[in-house]
Amino acid sequence: MTQTAPTARRRWGRFAWHYAEMVIAMFAGMFVLGMLLSAAGLGFSHERQPELAYLLMAFDMSVGMAVWMRYRGHGWAPTLEMCAAMFVPVVPLFPLLWLGLIDGGALMTIAHVAMFPLMLAAMFRRLDEYAGCAA
Repeated sequence: MTQTAPTARRRWGRFAWHYAEMVIAMFAGMFVLGMLLSAAGLGFSHERQPELAYLLMAFDMSVGMAVWMRYRGHGWAPTLEMCAAMFVPVVPLFPLLWLGLIDGGALMTIAHVAMFPLMLAAMFRRLDEYAGCAA
């Protein structure tokens, strides 16, 4: 059965809204937890310790997304897939950093840019769930 135009628009609207929610939750986790950890003296320098700074930031973003996804009723598998999108970008970037081909600033920039399409890929993997059509 084919979808009517309004049904298809609602489906893609739900998908887009979920993506926006993930970005908001990701940034909320990054800012809130980042400020708390920094206030407690647990922050890392992006210049001196880029690996630790990135991993801590990815953790902060993941916590924000995981809390929101679990609140919205998503299971652990899709939640962990979305969180993985925060960590996967550094797999090829850390060796480039260690070889001196990029610096900490480039690591942060490239990894953050890569997160967004990786989040979309995780969502397309479970299209029906994120478009609000899962049973």
